[in-house]
Amino acid sequence: MRIFNKFRDTKGFISTWQRVIRFRYMITEQAKKRCRILAFWEKYGTEAAEEAFKIKRRTLFYWQKKLKNGMGKLEFLNPISKAPKKRRKRLWDERIIEELKRLRWQHPNLGKEKLYPELKKFCDVLNLQCLKSKTIGRLIKDLGGLRMAPTKLSIFGKEKKVNRQKVVRKPKDFKAEYPGHCVAFDTVEKHLNGARRYIITFEDIYTRFSFAWSTAFHASKAATEFFEMCCKLFPFSFTFILTDNGSEFKKYLDQLLKQKNITHYHTYPKTPKMNAHGESFNGTIQDEFVDYHVNLLFDDITEFNEKLKEYLEFYNTKRVHYAFQNKHTPLEVLSHSDYYVSKLPVECKNGWGYAWGCIFIEFVLNLSFSQALIFNVNDKSISPKEEKNHGRKE
Repeated sequence: MRIFNKFRDTKGFISTWQRVIRFRYMITEQAKKRCRILAFWEKYGTEAAEEAFKIKRRTLFYWQKKLKNGMGKLEFLNPISKAPKKRRKRLWDERIIEELKRLRWQHPNLGKEKLYPELKKFCDVLNLQCLKSKTIGRLIKDLGGLRMAPTKLSIFGKEKKVNRQKVVRKPKDFKAEYPGHCVAFDTVEKHLNGARRYIITFEDIYTRFSFAWSTAFHASKAATEFFEMCCKLFPFSFTFILTDNGSEFKKYLDQLLKQKNITHYHTYPKTPKMNAHGESFNGTIQDEFVDYHVNLLFDDITEFNEKLKEYLEFYNTKRVHYAFQNKHTPLEVLSHSDYYVSKLPVECKNGWGYAWGCIFIEFVLNLSFSQALIFNVNDKSISPKEEKNHGRKE
C-alpha cells in the first residue's frame, strides 16, 4: 500500500512499520500454521495432508476459500473467536463488596482462604449469603487486585515503591529422582553469652547424604565457600539447590550458581515445610551432636569442626536412616544408585583424580570422613602437617 506523507524521508519507514504491526498483532500463530498446512496440501495432495495433520478434507477447502476471499492475506485465516458477545456480571450485595474492600485494605497480604472466615462472620450477622473462597478470589481480581504495595521513604522524604525481588520457587509436585537432583541448604544459629555461631547444613534429598560446617560469620561468602566444599566432596553434580530466603544464600552464592548453570529454588517466606528434609537434618544434628558440644562451639570452633566430621562420618556411613525403613545408611543408598553407576564418567566431574568407584571402595573400607574432606577442600583448609600425611602435592 502506498502512503503519502508530508514529512520527507519517512514514507518507507511508515510502510515498514505498518507491516510490522500487521504481522505482530493481526496474524496469529494458528493462521501461520494453517498456511503451512495449505502449502503442504498443495504440494503433496489431500490424502497426505489428511494423514499428516489429521484434518478433514472439507476443512482444507474451507481454509482455501477463506484465503481466496481475503485476497491472499493471512489474517483471514485467523480463527474466529467463540467467546460469547454478552457475558453475565457477578451481582453481589454492595455491603459484601465494601466489607471485602475493607478487609483487603486492612490486611493486604491475606488471600481468599484467609478472608473467607472473616467475611462469613460479617454475612452471618446480616443474614446474607456468603461468597465461597474461589468466588472471593475472582471478585478481588475483578476489582483490580485490592492490594496496596508497601512503600518506603527515600533520603529526600519522598515515598517510593518497594520492588520485591522475584525468585524461583520450588514447584509443589517436585520430587528428587536421583542423587544430586536436588540438594537442600540451611543454617542453624546458636547464641551463648551474647556471642553467635552458625552451622551451615547440606543434605542430598534423594540419598539423605549430609554434611555440615560451623562458622563465626553469617555472610554470603561463607555459604559460597561451603557450597564449593560440598561440590568437591560429593561425587555427583547438582541440578537444583533449595534454600530459604536468608541473606547468606544470595549475592555471591547466586553468582556462583549462575556460572555453574544450577537452578536455585527458594521456599516461600515463613514456610519451613517446603524444606522439610533440611529442617529434619537440622533437628537431628542438634539433638545428637550440637547440644552436647555447645561450649566447644563457642570456645574452639576448629576443634568443634573436627568432632563434627567424626559425627558426620558416623551419620553417613553407619547410622541407618528412617527414610529407608531403618535398614540402609545414606552411603549405601548412594553407592548402589543405578543412575550414577551408568551415567558418571570414569573420572569425576568435580576434580577427583581417580575413578568414582574407587571413592566408594575407600568409603566401604572405613576411610575417615575427615580424610575425604581434607583431600578435597581448598588449600586454605589444609595444614602443612596434614598435607604431608596425605601425600598431596600442590
